[in-house]
Amino acid sequence: MARREGSGALGEAADRLFSLSGLFAVYKPKGPTSASVLNRLKQRLLAEAGVQTNGNKRKKQILKIGHGGTLDSAATGVLVVGIGKGTKMLRAILAGSKKYTAIGRLGKATDTLDATGKVTEEKPYDKITKGDLENVLQKFTGDIMQVPPLYSALKKDGQRLSSLIKRGEAVEAKPARPVRVYSLSLQHFQPPLFTLDVECGGGFYVRSLVSDIGKELSTCASVQELTRTKQGPFTLEEHALYEDKWTIDEIARSLEHCMSLLPGDPSHKKFKTEDPGETAVSCEDK
Repeated sequence: MARREGSGALGEAADRLFSLSGLFAVYKPKGPTSASVLNRLKQRLLAEAGVQTNGNKRKKQILKIGHGGTLDSAATGVLVVGIGKGTKMLRAILAGSKKYTAIGRLGKATDTLDATGKVTEEKPYDKITKGDLENVLQKFTGDIMQVPPLYSALKKDGQRLSSLIKRGEAVEAKPARPVRVYSLSLQHFQPPLFTLDVECGGGFYVRSLVSDIGKELSTCASVQELTRTKQGPFTLEEHALYEDKWTIDEIARSLEHCMSLLPGDPSHKKFKTEDPGETAVSCEDK
């Protein structure tokens, strides 16, 4: 499907690798960045194909591969990958709907809005009931305005805000922007912890949502755990390949199945989408 570039006289495995084209999903574990997961995947495939990179960064890239939306290092779940011509489909994936399961913690705020950051505030939460929380969720459903976190993949002068902050540079918060929440429900409530299921559009931050919910309840809150359970038509349970399945044959099988889920012309797919705005941003970037 995708044309092979620079494979020369390489063997059958390389021919097969460079013929792969489309979208598939992998599982991102807690810890590594999305970029490092993608790089690990790429290196494993090149090694299986017998392609030597020799660490030469100037060498023409012979394997086109990218992902359709960053997950925080501390987050887990579905990471959609485009390979070959599939890289051209990633913009639509980025703008499309995603589903998350998030565990929030009442009474504690951090600078990153999640458990990886420094605690910046603590407030009582003992009077908050399940009903209080469920009532508040209604205010965060539909088309709403949201201020992105400072620790994010949003950029200033071509550099990530999170990178600027870590270097000690002053960073101003981005203005509130329109985002969409298709559904939001409370699954568990055992103070100080609560579990939410969220389906949202592109550019949405679950960390900001949890923080804003805390403020609305006259306390504070931060994300303890975050899992992306679905992106576009690809689910964690059915489609995400774990690392032991990162082989050319397994990915070829996955591509065949995943591409069948895309309606019509995949490059003009009809997921729930809106204007992607800043295309470097997905629901939970950092």
